[in-house]
Amino acid sequence: MHIVYLHGFNSGPQSLKAGETAAWLRQHAPDIGLSCPRLSPHPAEAIAQASALLDALAADTLLIGSSLGGFYATHLAQRYALPAALINPAVRPDRDLARFAGEQTNPYTGEVYTLGEADLRALQAQRVEKPDSGRYWLLLGSRDETLDWREAAVHYRHSRQTVLNGDDHRLNNWPKVLPEVVAWGRRQLSSRA
Repeated sequence: MHIVYLHGFNSGPQSLKAGETAAWLRQHAPDIGLSCPRLSPHPAEAIAQASALLDALAADTLLIGSSLGGFYATHLAQRYALPAALINPAVRPDRDLARFAGEQTNPYTGEVYTLGEADLRALQAQRVEKPDSGRYWLLLGSRDETLDWREAAVHYRHSRQTVLNGDDHRLNNWPKVLPEVVAWGRRQLSSRA
């Protein structure tokens, strides 16, 4: 089994959740590979990067996506028929990121870039209107200060969902739920074999 972790907007492979995931896998599941690519800030390029990575991996891959990475994971899970655990996923990033249009600096990488109309259109084009019900597990913080968790709960209403009461956008309880996410991913992938 391999895990591909997709980070969110203005984040990177150095994010805390990505680090927590890598540390847990090293200690408890060293047989599982992990890729956490540094995604381009431009959505079309980010999807192309992640797609190239998935093309090179075996079919037994679990996607984990956080925030905008959850949006990307949804698009890729549908395209590659993979299971995906989504942490506070963005549902309409074309709308939510419009207020960030213009020059941005990624605090993790220091990269300066411009988020433009073409990026927002690419996000709109990547949206999955009706996600497959058995493919996703949503992990939502009820005190998400960045995204309204209820929007994701409705959009993925037929998928497995865990709402962590009092947790925020970062999802501080991620290390506690990660073991079950990995076990769920193994079950999902073995049922496809």
